[in-house]
Amino acid sequence: MSALESFLDSFDEEPGYLNWPAFGPLSPTVLEESRADAQLLASGRASGIALVAAHRDEARRALGDLLGVPADEISLQPSTTYGLMHALFGLTGTVLVSSAEYPALPVTARRAHEARGRLHVREFAPADGMLRPEALRDALTADIDAVLVSLVDYRTGYTLDLSTVREVIGDRLLIVDAVQAVGVVDADYAAADVLCGNGYKWLRAGYGTGFVRFSPTARERIEPVLAGFAGLEGELGPGEFGGARAGADAFTVTGTDSLAAGRLAVAVSEVVDAGVAAVAAEVADRARHVMALADRYQIPVLTPREAHSGIVALEPEPADAGPLAAALANHGVTATARGGVVRLGAHAGTGADTLQLLGDALAEVAARRNVPVPPAVVALDS
Repeated sequence: MSALESFLDSFDEEPGYLNWPAFGPLSPTVLEESRADAQLLASGRASGIALVAAHRDEARRALGDLLGVPADEISLQPSTTYGLMHALFGLTGTVLVSSAEYPALPVTARRAHEARGRLHVREFAPADGMLRPEALRDALTADIDAVLVSLVDYRTGYTLDLSTVREVIGDRLLIVDAVQAVGVVDADYAAADVLCGNGYKWLRAGYGTGFVRFSPTARERIEPVLAGFAGLEGELGPGEFGGARAGADAFTVTGTDSLAAGRLAVAVSEVVDAGVAAVAAEVADRARHVMALADRYQIPVLTPREAHSGIVALEPEPADAGPLAAALANHGVTATARGGVVRLGAHAGTGADTLQLLGDALAEVAARRNVPVPPAVVALDS
């Protein structure tokens, strides 16, 4: 059995789960690692405690392999937002951000401005809410020092091409929230100067598994103002205050959660072994199946067909919104409904049984409108 086949076989969540953009149920390997590490920490043996502590470096090496960057450019954080805070609070100049972004981006930028006054925030509103490279190009002005974007739009799944964004913004600092992308989108992650993510969604690593990558350029231009004692050089005594540590370690507040690091290391390694491109292809295939079902039952798809991740957003007619949410719940489909939009997300290992439940729910909504379409039988190639 290939590494990809083993990865696909490891999905054992309940049928009907299409809420990966909100939370990823832990992989069996991650669950086993968590239990084993907890037992080692409970033993009180120095060797066991040291073994669990070593997960910090294991996670950084695995992330380096996944992102295509040196491990010492990666700092483990409790969440994606912690990484954004380190970047934005330490930045001086003007940052450009879309007002349609997930609140973590504009809110953190504004907080940094209010707290230090060194960062100025320039917000703009893309025409359809999706930040395409051409909209970014039109919004750029000579006084912009940094650009803050999400690699994947959390509402629709629209996915930016980071290489194109890099070409558009030139040598400006590129700060990226990649929480909806890492592990399931094959991207040029190294094009970002700052890349923030978390393992609790598509990576299946659970909460507390955030991380951030700081390129050499980012470390030159961003001060580690939020770092704590763990971000300083040497073994500090009372009254001592050392200089910032080398690499991304400078952006460290306190000691690493070794249990979280262990979960992240295992989860990332699973994706690296399976191959990011192969996993991304499986996720894209599932997304196409979801879109095909929506088309079959005449439920409008908000997600762009040309560039998307595993997220598929449905925008039903107002009369169908309530019945659709009810039908999904009645058929055991777990999704996110917000503001009249239903967000679905299938992972690489999502099976035909889950897509069949989705098709049955959509068929129920279509039947209310007297749409003469029989229920679909879903067949997956893999």
